[in-house]
Amino acid sequence: MNAITGTVNPDAPAPAPYAGVPAPVPPSALADVGISPVMMRDILLKTMFRTNMDTASGLARLIALPLGLTQELIDLARGQKLVEATGTLHANSGGEMGFQLTDGGKARALDALAQSEYYGAMPVPLEAYRLQVKKQSIRNIALTRAQLTQAMGHLILPPTLLDQLGPAVSSGRSILMYGPPGNGKSSISNGIRDALGDKIYIPRAIEYAGQVITVYDPIVHSAATESVDDPNSLRKSARRFDTRYVLCDRPTVITGGELSLDMLDLTYNPTARTYTAPLQLKSSGGVFIVDDLGRQAEPPQKLVNRWIVPLEEGRDILALQSGEKFEVPFDTLVIFSTNFHPNTIFDKAALRRIFFKIKIDGPNQQDFLKIFALVARKKQIPLNEAALRHLLGAKYPEIDNVYANYQPVFLIDQMLAICAFEGIPPQMSPELIDRAWANMFVTDEEIMH
Repeated sequence: MNAITGTVNPDAPAPAPYAGVPAPVPPSALADVGISPVMMRDILLKTMFRTNMDTASGLARLIALPLGLTQELIDLARGQKLVEATGTLHANSGGEMGFQLTDGGKARALDALAQSEYYGAMPVPLEAYRLQVKKQSIRNIALTRAQLTQAMGHLILPPTLLDQLGPAVSSGRSILMYGPPGNGKSSISNGIRDALGDKIYIPRAIEYAGQVITVYDPIVHSAATESVDDPNSLRKSARRFDTRYVLCDRPTVITGGELSLDMLDLTYNPTARTYTAPLQLKSSGGVFIVDDLGRQAEPPQKLVNRWIVPLEEGRDILALQSGEKFEVPFDTLVIFSTNFHPNTIFDKAALRRIFFKIKIDGPNQQDFLKIFALVARKKQIPLNEAALRHLLGAKYPEIDNVYANYQPVFLIDQMLAICAFEGIPPQMSPELIDRAWANMFVTDEEIMH
């Protein structure tokens, strides 16, 4: 699917419902689709025009409606002399009748394409999507300590940190993680994402006031593996969910210094005359990670001000090109991560609206040694007592014994690079520690002219 289509692979059978969150039920009548008959007809015509698909079953997959409803839509278009039967039976499609656009149908398709280039899957009306969001809300997840511990298993974390993270994630409320750089705030954010584990239904597109907004984005959304049914089974439709949705892992959107306020608004394509959902709508039911807060062009206070209503009320306000504003669900676990102290970048009102504030400190010496040993074992470099004594007794006192989680990986990678260059087996020694240490910091030196 791209920005102007909601098409699916016409040869791919739809997946059976996921056993987790309640699945959206396929429409049983055209009225259940929730959009106007003219819009449905025009999307059918545009899809036929753009794809040359000429069988009802192939079109059913492309427009993501049950076969019976697709045939009903084709029959309506035939009644308006926009579609005609070709008289061709397709041997590889179970002897299906073929269909094609009439000259009037082609003219109507071109006219509809001039109004909007969107074709493919029928959009889900906003109100129906709102109901589905409630069924699969991020606030409905029941995250256990075991799940969070397993997701964070690659990190050495103090037990008290999990005590704070668990309730924060389970609540589905906003989280601010702060502390000195290089101590795993980004890794912890990713671990939270991994801990969620389950799947939800993402609409290919939604409809509001006759406008189509594409939501499903293969860059953001990871579609679940589809389970295959017999395509000729007469009972298969009873077990399937509404294929206007895609079953996906709970989404994660990660932004950093590139985040700007306009990325939180609808994106309008003036050529295609379609909209693309903003990042927070694409992350509905999942996680939105704002990394490196304070490095964006927009001041942190201004960014958080944009989130005040969504964070407090669970709804966001978007605007069409016409200026018309409308509400969409805001069901996202927002994680802010910053190297700055919160009091220096937020006022008290903004801090009050961020529900959980968790400080991520560097490790103590004991945890630092655990991390160092784990990294050494993973990278297959033997530990050396003299090197470690030199590191802890001579080097760290130079920086007031301030440890950071990134340092074991950095130092060991440096020593491995030096060993490779010198043509010696992977090893550590006081001399190699000194050479690695020299690359970890930049000292204030006089600028040479």
